[in-house]
Amino acid sequence: MVQESRIAATADVDPLATIGDGTTIWHLAQVREYARVGSGCTLGRGAYIGPGVILGSNCKVQNYALVYEPAVLEDGVFIGPAVVFTNDEYPRAINPDGTLKSADDWHAVGVQVGTGASVGARAVCIAPVRIGRWALVAAGAVVTKDVPDYAIVAGVPARQVGWVGPAGIPLVRDGDLCRCPATGAAFREVDGRLSPVSEN
Repeated sequence: MVQESRIAATADVDPLATIGDGTTIWHLAQVREYARVGSGCTLGRGAYIGPGVILGSNCKVQNYALVYEPAVLEDGVFIGPAVVFTNDEYPRAINPDGTLKSADDWHAVGVQVGTGASVGARAVCIAPVRIGRWALVAAGAVVTKDVPDYAIVAGVPARQVGWVGPAGIPLVRDGDLCRCPATGAAFREVDGRLSPVSEN
């Protein structure tokens, strides 16, 4: 059964944006032109989704998060309150001759976030950067380089401090494996990368 989207009367959704079925957009959120928001998403109060930004299905963008173009979020991504995704490698308001920069004077670069990843409250992701599938960025972190799948990163600048599974709980060592204490799922680390292990 298709669920209708719920968009608050005080939200600002451009007519050229695409909003998926069952998505909820709260008070004062703004979705700009050509943005694509998948089905089952939630955009919190005051969230900003820039022009052409793409959100997969079942994403949650919490209050006052700023997702600037050309960011791409895959399915099931969580963006915490007041998170910022930048899009300008060399930010300046003016050109060297003192003239005001226009859209033609810079090239936007984006943040990409893999399926199931979470970015904690007030984290800042400095584009261009990719956050891997099921990764976890701690609250307040400043991400300046790519984050591997399943990695937990924290600090300024963000550094890897562990591994996490799809349940969102840090993995624990179990011999030569890493294991989720909630689900029992097993993973193996090889050359700084983590992959699920089948134990049939």
